[in-house]
Amino acid sequence: MRGWGNSHADDFKAAFIGAGTELSQEMKLEEANKRAKEAVDFLVAALESGHSEVLAAYLGAMARFHTYSFGNIMLIARQKPDATNVAGLRSWNSLGRFVKRGEKGIFVLAPMIRKKRAKKDESTEEEQQDSNQPRLYGFRGVYVYDISQTEGKELPTLTEVIGDVSGYRERLMKFVESQNVELSFSDRIAPAKGLSHGGKITLLSGMQPAEEFSTLVHEIAHEMLHRGDRRTLTTKQVRETEAEAVAFVVCKSVGLQNGTASQDYIQVWHGDANLLRESLEAVQQTAAVILEGIARGPAALAAAS
Repeated sequence: MRGWGNSHADDFKAAFIGAGTELSQEMKLEEANKRAKEAVDFLVAALESGHSEVLAAYLGAMARFHTYSFGNIMLIARQKPDATNVAGLRSWNSLGRFVKRGEKGIFVLAPMIRKKRAKKDESTEEEQQDSNQPRLYGFRGVYVYDISQTEGKELPTLTEVIGDVSGYRERLMKFVESQNVELSFSDRIAPAKGLSHGGKITLLSGMQPAEEFSTLVHEIAHEMLHRGDRRTLTTKQVRETEAEAVAFVVCKSVGLQNGTASQDYIQVWHGDANLLRESLEAVQQTAAVILEGIARGPAALAAAS
């Protein structure tokens, strides 16, 4: 894994930034997407070369950085697949930690947001309000550093769930309910562990909590991803692979181990980088929504519904 990560980071950054391009230069959305796409192309090349472990690193990055954009997740995974907690230089310094001498930063894209300047002839209240809305007008390249690249004060310890779904199981069920999906249990679906059928999920009765949690994530992923046009535009193999990838990301994020995910992802998409990117982006966005829902807890979900 490391051979496909850090050892090529310098070459990747050089190609990524491009000759004559400064990190502070503003980039349009198309250029930002192009650069994120290069990270996906790297994943495709790695998988085609037999390095299926690279996919696990990318999915692991989704689990650890689920609040980040898809593009930045791809960039972090490409340059430092073992990263767990990244921040800018100033952020680390404010926490009493400092980047170690000789460490090289991880290149990501930071959004550039500003308010639209009001025109003199914008006299209506609606036009004035619109002019005060912050707008994304570009991106700039910045460097962040993983916690392993820093030293100093210890960070506050967060409670981690290791092989235990206490609390998360109930939150996940509340999240499923908030999606207007009916959940039931049955012995009759064996040997299947779970089934989703258009607004309804049935789980096999009597499973262990961790297995039940993973199965429920898999089935709610189907409900969120495959009940619209994607169901007719994708094969069953693709749908199962996407749902399993979502389960892998969510479970890994809360500290559960649920296998190695699908390691033949590229075979599903027959080497098509564009389709692979679309699929991975759908996986990332779906996992992020689920993780946000179970992090907020039942009370917040009820208030938001």
